[in-house]
Amino acid sequence: MAYEVEAPKYVRLAQTIQSRIEDGTYAPGTRVPSENQLVQAFGMSRPTVVRALELLKRDGWLESRQGYGTIVRGRPALVEHKDRRGSEALARDESQAFGRLVEVVHVPVPARVASVLGLPKRAKVLMRRFLAEEDGEPVELVSSYFPAGLVEGTELESSAPLGGSTRAHLEARKKVRFDHVTERVSARLPERSEAELLDLPDGVPVLSVLVVAYDASGQALQVSDVLLPADRQELEDTYRLN
Repeated sequence: MAYEVEAPKYVRLAQTIQSRIEDGTYAPGTRVPSENQLVQAFGMSRPTVVRALELLKRDGWLESRQGYGTIVRGRPALVEHKDRRGSEALARDESQAFGRLVEVVHVPVPARVASVLGLPKRAKVLMRRFLAEEDGEPVELVSSYFPAGLVEGTELESSAPLGGSTRAHLEARKKVRFDHVTERVSARLPERSEAELLDLPDGVPVLSVLVVAYDASGQALQVSDVLLPADRQELEDTYRLN
């Protein structure tokens, strides 16, 4: 039986604000209501409001100006809504993000991670696992894997949330440079520990976005397995036809 998955709260709020920009309620050049005002007006939590505003800034509807706040830019010349899970995973600041660091542990490298990192079977890699939450509910489980040689001299093995993103940390400590990312999307049933963290009933599948970050030479630096509950999330891409 086919059914439509409802978009996350922050996406629905972003769409509402976007509609108000298009109908002139929020005119270009004016400030949008404050976070507190949006929380009260829409009855949503601050994390949801913040994430909606970040999405609109990313897509060019809004911009932040120092000393003035968040202002309306208007409809972008080309609207491209892309759920770039890879860039979000690489940019996440664990110490500031909504959610919690679940575990930091050395594990045998999963088969599909080994293939992209160029590691033999049974090699050990460091895994940092972060559970992202929205309004107190789990929405995303990110397991990031790092080869042993890249971990030395960093704070990646610390069980404390990392200040700043893993990308910024590695670029600063190891003098590497992240250049491009590939994302591979598949569906599967979660492992028991994954299902428990995501609070999934038996039989509910997950979308797995395997994010591989490379340097300019094509060497894989970090692999993140982003799990999304298939009954709560959707992936969307809007693009212009040539």
